Amino acid sequence: MKNAQPWKSFVPVAVNLLLGIPAIVPVFLIRYVLSNGPLAELGLTSQNPNEDDGMLLWLVIVVPVVGGFGGIWALVNIWLRRRLFTVPLPYPYWLVCMTATLAPFFVGVGIG
Repeated sequence: MKNAQPWKSFVPVAVNLLLGIPAIVPVFLIRYVLSNGPLAELGLTSQNPNEDDGMLLWLVIVVPVVGGFGGIWALVNIWLRRRLFTVPLPYPYWLVCMTATLAPFFVGVGIG
């Protein structure tokens, strides 16, 4: 078996689990904006009664935070994939990385 180093499959998962800890902030911001904006307008959630500043202020905060984290996340994963794997992967790399990144947020929601 060519490239039979099983630890290489766990490195992206471990790195994305570590990236998932600071990812709690952008994921929370996205959830907050969606629940107070479009989803509240559709009647799927109730808007925070203290949220009367409008959504532009939140978008000024959310877009740079999410864009910065998304850029760092993508660059790290592209570098890891090029560095560790030379053959096609037996699993969907990006889906595993996204799941590992979102896992700390969902664990925190489950605990809280």
